[in-house]
Amino acid sequence: MSTADLCDEHEAAISACEERFTLYGGIRAFHGRVVTVQCDEDNVLARRALSEPGRARVLVVDGGGSLRCALMGDQMAELAAENGWAGAIVNGAVRDVVALSRLPFGLAALGSNPRRSGKQGTGRRGVEVTFGGVTFRPGDTVYVDDDGLVVLP
Repeated sequence: MSTADLCDEHEAAISACEERFTLYGGIRAFHGRVVTVQCDEDNVLARRALSEPGRARVLVVDGGGSLRCALMGDQMAELAAENGWAGAIVNGAVRDVVALSRLPFGLAALGSNPRRSGKQGTGRRGVEVTFGGVTFRPGDTVYVDDDGLVVLP
């Protein structure tokens, strides 16, 4: 079901992200249960999460909207696809965009930057994160397609 149809059907319960994300992955529409990571220009916690069985979930990475470095690239996205993740939403930047477009993985991000992130392991996992006027809670369901991102509790 498309995000537009979901908005029509669940108007009172659904939240639609006001921020415009670009789809970078080879899968242009995806959905799944939310897993969250909050980090500041450091992708260690995101990599750890994507190293686990995905069970068709979606990793929501809140990088604070920073475009100074990439929080995900083709290697992490390939790892995620191999581990059964449906996709990821990155409130920040990604890199390796040509390679990302060829992977069987859904990926939405604010933009791209070829610089890699820090590797200190800072941040938090499993917390509520808010951006684009939407709060993403672990266990909620997120839907992503060319029209945007929507969340159902």
